[in-house]
Amino acid sequence: MSRIGKNPIVLPAGVEVSADTREITVKGPMGVLKAAAHPAVEVRVDGGNVTCARVGGVENASAMWGTMRANLNNMVIGVSRGFERKLTLVGVGYRAQAQGDALNLTLGFSHPVVHRMPAGVKAETPSQTEIVIKGVDKQKVGQVAAEVRAYRSPEPYKGKGVRYVDEVVVLKETKKK
Repeated sequence: MSRIGKNPIVLPAGVEVSADTREITVKGPMGVLKAAAHPAVEVRVDGGNVTCARVGGVENASAMWGTMRANLNNMVIGVSRGFERKLTLVGVGYRAQAQGDALNLTLGFSHPVVHRMPAGVKAETPSQTEIVIKGVDKQKVGQVAAEVRAYRSPEPYKGKGVRYVDEVVVLKETKKK
């Protein structure tokens, strides 16, 4: 049985949630997010709280109860504060530059890499070796950060590549003669 599903979601000031049998909409100062409502979970809005409850007789209601509550909580946090992932570039000549809805990367290839940002996600470059990806949808922000990291993931011998700020790369010892 889910322990997460039992906890109510407290709505911050300026956030509104509307739920029906098909769709859940969360509106806040940073934007609007919509999600499909799962038929095994009933979502109730009581003033400043949102609660999730299992629907009886549905096979996977217990499994989806905590998942739906966690997704709703992420939506509320996203429209009130937003999410961000920070990346850093390690390597000589590795640079990043944000231009509009594109992120230009120089990662040691013979060509520059241009990554287009999806709707609702923005990239900032405080310095040439730092990238900050921001948005209201936690899944989109994490997916874009993973795609940018995948262009040149950190290699295990020198540690060069694109890595998350909090990521620890364990370096291997080189081959001895």
